[in-house]
Amino acid sequence: MSIPASIGSLSLAGKVAIVTGGGTGIGRGIALAFAKAGADVAVSGRRTGPLESTAKEIEALGRRALAISTDVCLKDEVDNLVERTSAELGDIDILVNNAANGGSGPSMLDSDEARWDQIIDTNLKSVYLCCHAVGQGMIARGRGNIINISSIGGIYPGGGRIYGIAKAAVNFLTRSLCLDMAPHGVRVNGIAPGAVRTDMLTHDVGTEEENWDQLATHIPLQRVGQPIDMATVALFLASDAANYITGQTIVVDAGLTSGSFTPTIDFKKEMD
Repeated sequence: MSIPASIGSLSLAGKVAIVTGGGTGIGRGIALAFAKAGADVAVSGRRTGPLESTAKEIEALGRRALAISTDVCLKDEVDNLVERTSAELGDIDILVNNAANGGSGPSMLDSDEARWDQIIDTNLKSVYLCCHAVGQGMIARGRGNIINISSIGGIYPGGGRIYGIAKAAVNFLTRSLCLDMAPHGVRVNGIAPGAVRTDMLTHDVGTEEENWDQLATHIPLQRVGQPIDMATVALFLASDAANYITGQTIVVDAGLTSGSFTPTIDFKKEMD
């Protein structure tokens, strides 16, 4: 493998990417950032409306886009996602495993088997299925990038116990897969977001601005993250600028986990 002669570029011109969970939140932010950097992007998810909206935004940036309704917990649907993307956009250079659910909920012992299966399948099994479906092609071509969206919940136990277990496993998967893929020129990294204003976190925090302002007081940089904060890190990892980084899960949390970690806040109690 050649040694870069200069600083790598952030350009993704000529690249093809898949972003799961790409219709809203962090996934949408990543898909649009990739398109702005020159990539053609396939976005997948279960809700057609948000996917089509994101695809139109990508096309408005002058890039090709696909909106493919996919349940990434099911192998047949993942295989269809990969096959359609390859056929209509070309060889897949970048995979972002962003699909997720269950950021909070009952504790492990208060939960049940159905809840366990739902969270583990969406947050962990989906990553395995997508990596498995895309990985062989990347190995054959001798290049590629996989980025797994994890969570600080997978590093520091918080309110979403099963979610944290799934995300901790994603971190381990990232390190393990890196060892398999590195000899073939494929990099595998992860991003562990902190508090980011998405639909999933809004479910816990609510829509009241005072709740978000309160949450910000627990964060060293004094603000809640936005999807673009994660998208810029994903763009860096997907680009040649990060060509010597693999097997890492980068925590992007504005310092939240650097000091006294407050993983969950009972807003109803706090606001009473």
